[in-house]
Amino acid sequence: QVKLEESGGGLVQAGGSLRLSCVTSGSRFMFDTMNWYRQAPGKQRDLVATIAKSGLTNYADSVKGRFTISRGNARNTVYLQMNSLTSEDTAVYYCNAAGRLNAQYTYDYWGQGTMVTISS
Repeated sequence: QVKLEESGGGLVQAGGSLRLSCVTSGSRFMFDTMNWYRQAPGKQRDLVATIAKSGLTNYADSVKGRFTISRGNARNTVYLQMNSLTSEDTAVYYCNAAGRLNAQYTYDYWGQGTMVTISS
């Protein structure tokens, strides 16, 4: 069974930084993409950052230049470095792994989320 576990959330003042981690277990292969999503109270879940197996990254416009997604040395470990945080970054952050293993099997795994609260 594949499990994704986020950590690193917490309360930080505006302008501060946090580093989120996502550690996975139970997978025998490297995920095609690993992603960070976030969901603010009363809002939909939005994609924040993506890193492909190739290392190619992509970011939501709202976090470009402030957030950095990276892979760890351990397979299927991913980080999200968040700098210059504002109250608009307050949300539950979710780690996601998605892709296609073969013609018949696609996957879409989610962690439980970690809360990030920015105080002004």
